[in-house]
Amino acid sequence: MARSQVWINNQDFQGFGCSACNWVFKPSGALDDDSLDEMKRKYEAERDGEFAAHVCVNYPKATRPKTEL
Repeated sequence: MARSQVWINNQDFQGFGCSACNWVFKPSGALDDDSLDEMKRKYEAERDGEFAAHVCVNYPKATRPKTEL
């Protein structure tokens, strides 16, 4: 299954993450006083670059505890 960027909206986090693991995008800092279009372009470039560079095995999904039948 190919991974993709997904929007996550829960109690603890709201933002972009990976569909295949627990990686989430955390912007590096405040946006500059550039135009809105330039700020958006920088945000998307940072997000897309970090998504492409992350390795899913470094962000494993939580596993459910096994239950006995």
